[in-house]
This record gives sequence, C-alpha cells and structure tokens, in this order.
Amino acid sequence: MHVLVVHNRYASAQPSGENKVVDQEVALLREAGHRVEMFERRSDDIAARSLLGKAAIPLLVPWNPAVRAELAARLRTERPDVVHVHNVFPLLSPAVLAACADAGVPAVATLHNYTQVCPPGTLQRDGRPCTECVGSSPLPAVRHGCYRGSRLATVPLAVSLSVNRRRWWSGVERFFCISAAQRDVLVRSGLPAERLAVKHNFVPDPDARRTDTGEHLLYLGRLAEAKGVRLLMSAWDEVAAGGGVGVPLVIAGTGPLETEVAAWAAGRDDVRYVGLYDTAECQKAIARSVAVVAPSTWLEAFGLVVVEAMAAGVPVVAAGHGAFVELVEDGVTGLLHRPGESASLASGIRRIAAGDDRNREMGRAARRRYEQGFSPAVGLERLVEGYRSAIAGRSGGGDSPPPTGEMITGSRWGHPREGDGGSR
Repeated sequence: MHVLVVHNRYASAQPSGENKVVDQEVALLREAGHRVEMFERRSDDIAARSLLGKAAIPLLVPWNPAVRAELAARLRTERPDVVHVHNVFPLLSPAVLAACADAGVPAVATLHNYTQVCPPGTLQRDGRPCTECVGSSPLPAVRHGCYRGSRLATVPLAVSLSVNRRRWWSGVERFFCISAAQRDVLVRSGLPAERLAVKHNFVPDPDARRTDTGEHLLYLGRLAEAKGVRLLMSAWDEVAAGGGVGVPLVIAGTGPLETEVAAWAAGRDDVRYVGLYDTAECQKAIARSVAVVAPSTWLEAFGLVVVEAMAAGVPVVAAGHGAFVELVEDGVTGLLHRPGESASLASGIRRIAAGDDRNREMGRAARRRYEQGFSPAVGLERLVEGYRSAIAGRSGGGDSPPPTGEMITGSRWGHPREGDGGSR
C-alpha cells in the first residue's frame, strides 16, 4: 500500500505524544513493507520566518491556498492509495482536504484531541472541564481566550472550526478516534457516528521491562495544569506528611510549570525533577518504576504514557475519567483515583506502593493488557484495515463502514467495550 502522511509537527522544545505516534506509525508501516511518504510542516520553522511571514500565519490557519496547490500537485504525480491526515495547525490548514479532493485520493484522519468541537482541543478552561463551545458557536472560546490565554490567538482556531466543519466531514472517508471515550464525546457533540472508528494508538515493545517492584514513582509528561501536575504536587505533599511511601517521586518533562516544579522539588530527598528525558531514558525510567502516575485533570483522548507503562509491566495510578477508564482496569492493571481530588490521588499512591506481591501481579496484568490491545502487531492490523475501508468507501467497493459504536480490530469490527478497550 502507498500512503502519504500529512502532519504539522509540534515544536520540539516540549514533548509531543502526537509527534511520537506519527513517527511510530510511519516506521511500523515501512517495516511491514508499505510505501510511506511524508508531507509535513514543522512549527520549529516559524522562528526563522520574517516578521511579515510570522504575522501572516494566523491568516493561513483556516485556509492555506499554497498548501492546497502544493499537495494536490504532489498527489497527482505520486498517486498514493490513501492520505493519512494528523495535525494541520498552524502551517497546513484544512486546505489539505481540498487537495485530496482535487486529486481524487481518499483521506483518513486521526483525531488526536477535541479540536473538532473545541478550538484549543482540550475541553477544559481554567483547570476545569468545559463544553461551552460543543455543539454551538466557538465564540465562547474567543471570549475566554482559551488558546494560550489569548483572545487574539484563539480567533484563527475558532474561525477554522466554524468555516471548515463541513469540509472535514465531507472530505474524510474515515476518522480514527484514539479511544472509545473520545468517540463518545464527539458523537454526543453531534458528529456523524458512522464516520468515527476507534483505533487505539499502539506502543512499540520496549527494550526495558520491570524485573522487580521498582525504585520510584514516576510522572512522565508535559508539565502543565491540564496534566494534573499541581494536583500531583499537592497529593505528594500529603503523602510525605504521612511519612512517605519509601521511594521518591521522579518527575520528567518540561512545560509551562517547569519553574514551579523545579522550585518545589529543590532540596527535597523524596522528589527528583530530572528535566526532559529522551526515548531511551524514558523507557529505563518506566522500567524502574513502582508505578507511573497520570493525574490529568482534562479528559485525555488516549494516554500514551499509560500504555507505555503497561508495555513495561508497570501498573499506573490514573485519573478516573476520559480514556483512562478504558485503558486501566481499576484494581487489576492499576488504580483509578477520583479526578481532581488530591486526597484520592494520595490514597492511590499509598495503595500502589504498599504491597509488593499485589504490585507485581498488577504489573503482569498490565503487560497482558498491552499484548492484547496495544502491541505493534495489533496496531498495524487496525491501521491497514482502516485504510482499506476508506479506499473501498471512496471507490464504491464492497466494504461498508463499521456499524455505529464499533471499532477497528483488524480482520473484523468489534465492540470497543469488549476485550480490546480503549494528545496535543
């Protein structure tokens, strides 16, 4: 199969689960013998633009005619079987869909967040869930300055959502939701259920797996309010006040709260802030963990770090909402805490670290869960099946769309709540 992947890469200064997913899918397809090409832009390149060039970017967020012409010409020349669209903000725009239509090439799109119904894609405002724009005009997002706290910066996203909603739903044969929880939110928002299939992200089998009960608790990810970093600091202070759990908390990552996290960790024996880890360091840190902590306060559409922990045979303590509810079987592969409640998170941390035998069994169950639902073999099967369905749909072939509420499982369509389960 010949696939052209379309993606605007997020800035490299901060970790991006979405960039990682795209790179891993491309590598997986190529290793399986498929021909995969890239059509991409990089947000890192914005810094090198002239002042005029930077000023023009917001005008091109809703529609970039130069991208349409460039991509359409490439599609006519290369004639891929399918185009796989990921992120188009800010340098590509939904004009990529018009290019696919111009060239007559079917498109699929992975929905990594909630940008189809929420301009910043988080369904959160001021640290709390927010659905004010869902099913209606995105003007509330502009009024509140939901993207980066700026009304001006939010305007291009709100305009793009308004003017391109119909184009997305007419120009894409199949949307991949990365969890059943995300799909449920989008369907309740009024998006056409027959176009939304669940295709979980996969995780490569790590080089390092846990061999004992671990030597630290680990938070691995972006240091941002929505990821529950402040909640974790509050919960850990409560744990420490009660005598601790015998192992330190390691925090790895970078983001807007980095200075606050570093100051909080400074001079403490029970906390280590280690900055940004590369892939190999991440794998080693996970494999040495008693548990990985994922206390997100927003409704995560997936949760890559949770599945990475499962792959290493490590249980997790995660917020009991969003995709985490379908990824983590409470009390079996990890623990779920009440979202936004530091006392509940502190209790989960104490419980996960309390019993070595129980912790080991959770780790083994987590590894089995990974093998059944999130391995490269499973990921490849689901991805290719989705492509074939989109191609058949465009050509009028015999494969029909999956029934409402179902998910891609490779050679068949299966229910997302049975067996398989379910970032910007």
